[in-house]
Amino acid sequence: MKLYIIRHGQTDWNVQGRIQGRQDIPLNAAGRSQAQMLAKGMEKRPVTAIYSSPQLRAMETAKALAGNQGVEVIPLPELVEIGYGDWEGRTASDILTKERKLYEEWWQHPATVAPPGGETLNQVDARCKKAWERIKGEIKGDTAVVAHGGTLAHFIVHLLEGRPDAAEIVVGNASITTIEYDPVTGQCSLAGLNDCSHLMWKY
Repeated sequence: MKLYIIRHGQTDWNVQGRIQGRQDIPLNAAGRSQAQMLAKGMEKRPVTAIYSSPQLRAMETAKALAGNQGVEVIPLPELVEIGYGDWEGRTASDILTKERKLYEEWWQHPATVAPPGGETLNQVDARCKKAWERIKGEIKGDTAVVAHGGTLAHFIVHLLEGRPDAAEIVVGNASITTIEYDPVTGQCSLAGLNDCSHLMWKY
């Protein structure tokens, strides 16, 4: 069984380097085009279910995929992006300039230190575990999971039981990471990371 782990398409805040977190930023024109190319690129990879973060940019991407696949999108709140609290809408350089001490403390100990009003990575990991338990309990065939760069890095690490570290996993906008899942053993293995080849297609 395959799990297709998909990051949402591009947004204006992606381009501007602004932290999105829980802010409901829609896809921009490039992101909508990426979502359509993703849908076309997935045509030969039929899925029985699509789970998505309920945030707008993820749902827009998931719905483009669902239109081609003929399945409904299942919103899964545990797949929302990492909550960055008061840092959302700002750039890392701005935070470093104005709140260097707190930013460095968070950078060094993100598992237990949260941005003001945000969440720790331990909390993110707990959400990812809960999301996988839900998906695993309902899975009937190849499945797509659409969410966000930060959350998906931790979700992938959870599936692979800690290998590699989440900090080493970078998934691009509208990319596909493929995980092989064996429902008999419960084991997952990485078959392909951050595939963006479908984004090169021309219409």
